[in-house]
Amino acid sequence: MKPRMFTLNCKGRLLTIDQPIVMGIINTTPDSFYEDSRKSSLDAALSQAEKMIREGATILDIGAQSTRPGSTAVGPEEEIQRLAAVIPAIHHRFPDTILSVDTYYSAVAIAAAEMGASIVNDISGGQFDTAMIATAANLHMPFVCMHVEGKNDTMHQTRVEGNVTISVTDYFIKRIGICKEQGLTDLILDPGFGFSKTTDQNFELIRSVSQFKLLGKPVLMGVSRKSTIYKTLNCTAAEALNGTTVLHTAVLLGGADILRVHDVKEAMEAITLTRYLL
Repeated sequence: MKPRMFTLNCKGRLLTIDQPIVMGIINTTPDSFYEDSRKSSLDAALSQAEKMIREGATILDIGAQSTRPGSTAVGPEEEIQRLAAVIPAIHHRFPDTILSVDTYYSAVAIAAAEMGASIVNDISGGQFDTAMIATAANLHMPFVCMHVEGKNDTMHQTRVEGNVTISVTDYFIKRIGICKEQGLTDLILDPGFGFSKTTDQNFELIRSVSQFKLLGKPVLMGVSRKSTIYKTLNCTAAEALNGTTVLHTAVLLGGADILRVHDVKEAMEAITLTRYLL
């Protein structure tokens, strides 16, 4: 499916997506599932940001809480503390790069907006903190609405019942309606690869990207180095880059607009090559 053009208002700055773009992952956590994404020092985070921007990232997604299976949730105060040096420093050093904050707390979204972030990436789609959607609307920040079942402490034990494509589509239709009611129209849809789904359901999401595109919003796919890849290939997350690129190719052919990745260079190469196949 050929890409369509979307324009998002990022706190007064327009982000135009007329071809697939890359969102690079920077974690300020000690326990994210992929060790190389953990950037606990400011210098390491700045170095990673510079590398990702040089390799072609349009957005940097900065997170302060791991959501991998078995991780321990932290509160908004600790998230804000972890982000307090990193987001302002990256924003100051690279003011032309759009920063996203990966959080499900509205208080963190507010603090991050003041620090320089201009997109909210919420794995709960506004379910875990009911103030989040109105907060994103008031901040004029596009909202990444991800599909997940359960709560933050049960989402990896809960599974989608029935047809996963229909379930995720129905979820998006409901969340789009709720967001519209609260004045939030700049949405990005993330089907939640790896969250509340079996391995077979995760692969079904890969095949269903073109269906999610019918909802008229940009589709983000976050498959990078996840367990569906490395468990299927009987390897580790550190060894899952090739498998990641294979799935990136598949979702791009399906019409994905944003790839959320650990490895920007390889994702940009996939975008460049698949462009000739569309």
